[in-house]
Amino acid sequence: MQVRLKRYGSVAMIGAGLVGAAIGLLAQGGETFKARLSALPGDAKSVKDMAGTGTATATLAGTKLTVNASFEGLKTNATKAELREGVMAAVRGPAIADLTISKGMKGTITGTVDLTPPQIEHLKKGGLYVQIYTEKPTDGTLWGWLIR
Repeated sequence: MQVRLKRYGSVAMIGAGLVGAAIGLLAQGGETFKARLSALPGDAKSVKDMAGTGTATATLAGTKLTVNASFEGLKTNATKAELREGVMAAVRGPAIADLTISKGMKGTITGTVDLTPPQIEHLKKGGLYVQIYTEKPTDGTLWGWLIR
């Protein structure tokens, strides 16, 4: 009987250790950011071509940012999606990663990106966004800034 208790005791301690490690991993990463994707015309000529909406969720675990999004209501097919870094919050900037997108007028976006420490800080300050490109206009149709 004593041997069994010791064995079960060590199993319980291992189980408790695994639970503690899992909680520690969640505490280290797992920050969630969300975005509402909406049409934002670049100029007066492109307003007539702008339509669509979507939502995005991004989870930061360590240096890895995982993006999942959906969109609908585009007037032409989606051609690509990017994760971009604004010069500052709400100011457009360069692409830092390509994301996988469904090439249709509705669909999904997925991707995992390794961020640098400065990019992580920029993300936490609202400086990263998702941009969807379509057949027309070609300079971007939907944008969404990732915020907590």
